[in-house]
Amino acid sequence: MDLRNDFKLGMRRLASGVSIVATTDERGPKGFLATSVSSLALDPSPCLLVCVNKSTSSHDAFIRTQVFSVNLLAGRQVDIARRFSLPELRDARFESGAWEILETGAPIYRDALASFDCRLMTTFTVQTHTVLIGRAVAVRSADTAVEPLIYYDGRLDHNRAALSSADVSQHEFDL
Repeated sequence: MDLRNDFKLGMRRLASGVSIVATTDERGPKGFLATSVSSLALDPSPCLLVCVNKSTSSHDAFIRTQVFSVNLLAGRQVDIARRFSLPELRDARFESGAWEILETGAPIYRDALASFDCRLMTTFTVQTHTVLIGRAVAVRSADTAVEPLIYYDGRLDHNRAALSSADVSQHEFDL
């Protein structure tokens, strides 16, 4: 039994939404593709968490700037997701697509399903990762709900939403 490999295989079975996490420092915009994003609390102020590997080239910029955005991607946005996931495309990440600023100065992807503009509240380290806790100061959602981009079993997949909209209407969720 190899616990490390079994753990990785098990976690690949967890379908996750795909987000671009971004900030801007004195050298320009920085960002990475994330699947470890979660809402954390609504009251007294809405906040979320993002896990970032300490070896990620943009890691220190998030700590220095104290601001970041989380931009949820739609199924049709596989190309920009790939651009943010490949180190060799690091310099081209912000070249195409519509980027703008809301309140903090962090880049917001205009075509995202939803974008959260956040101020860093606190961080803590867990082994190889830093957990960023951000307070949302602005949120923008797309006018229409479209299928999200999902990371499942080691690949980006826009056809694997866990519940269809018809299924969701039959259930109540307190998120």
